[in-house]
Amino acid sequence: MVYSVTVCLLLAEHPVTLVTGSIEKANQKINDLFFELPGQLAESSQTGSLKIVEEMENLKEYAIGIAIIEEDESEKKSAIQMLEKNLIPGSVILINTESIPLSLLQEASAHPECVIGANWAEPAHTTQFLELITNDKNDVGIISEIVRLAKSNWKKDPYILTGNVGIRGKLFSAMVREAFYLVHNEYASIEDIDRACRNDAGYYLPFAGNFRYMDLMGTYAYGLVMKDLNPDLSKEDHVAIFFEKIVEQGGQGMENNRGFYGYEKGEAERWNETFRKFSYQIQQVINKYPFAPIKENCFVDNTTTHKN
Repeated sequence: MVYSVTVCLLLAEHPVTLVTGSIEKANQKINDLFFELPGQLAESSQTGSLKIVEEMENLKEYAIGIAIIEEDESEKKSAIQMLEKNLIPGSVILINTESIPLSLLQEASAHPECVIGANWAEPAHTTQFLELITNDKNDVGIISEIVRLAKSNWKKDPYILTGNVGIRGKLFSAMVREAFYLVHNEYASIEDIDRACRNDAGYYLPFAGNFRYMDLMGTYAYGLVMKDLNPDLSKEDHVAIFFEKIVEQGGQGMENNRGFYGYEKGEAERWNETFRKFSYQIQQVINKYPFAPIKENCFVDNTTTHKN
C-alpha cells in the first residue's frame, strides 16, 4: 500500500519523503509501478520529487504526514508522535485505521485536531477510494482542505465520516462473516463464494453502491427478501475455525502460499501483475459512469455531457 500511495502523491506533483525499512525494495516497487503506468498517463504525467530514507528526521518542509501502519494501537500512536516530532507544529497527519477509534489515536497527539483517519485502497494511484475519519476534535478547515486536495490532486472521490471509526472495514467484515458461516456449515465452498461475489456484486458495485442498486432493481422487493433472510444471517462474534488455523500458521495469502488457495511458484507474481492491469482497466470504466446523478435526457462519457 505505501508504494502505491507514494506513486499517487508523486503523480500529483508533490515532493515526497518515504520512510521505510528497505530503500532498495522501495525503489524497486515504486519503479515497477511507474513502469506499468498506461502509455498516455506515463507520457503526460509530471511527477514530484522522491527521497527514500530509513530514519525519520527533519521533515520541517512538509505540511502533511501520511502514516500507513499495521493495525496496532501502540504502533500507530508511536508513528503519530514521531511525525509530530519531525514535522512543523500543527502539520496534518493522516493515519490509516480500520478498527481502532480515531479518538484513541488522538490521545498520543499534541495537536489532536490535526490527526485524521485516512484509509486507502490498493492500488492507491488508480482507485478513487479514500475514507476520511473525523470527530468533534478535528478542525473543520483542515478537513475541508484535505478533501479539496484529495479531489483536485489525488484524483479521489472521498467521503467523510464523523463517527470516529471507518465503515469500509465494517462492511467488508460483515460480508466475510457471512461467507465464513456458509463455508463452515457446508452451504457453499470457498470457490462458490468467490464466484457469487465476482459474477453478481462484481458487476454492479463498480457502477452503483448497494443502495443505488436496490433502487435500480426495486427497493420493495429487497425489503421482502431481507425480512426472511435477516433472521438466518450469521451472528458469530469470532472467526471461523478454518480461518483461525490459517492465521495461526502465519498465513499471508499469496505472499507465503498460506491462504485459502494454493499457488505454484511464480503464480502470485502473475496474480499481482494481472490485478494491477485490471485496476487501470476498471478505472477507465468507472470514470465513464461518475457517481453524480445522471440528468434526464443526458448520457455521460469520460469527459463531456451530451444532450440526446
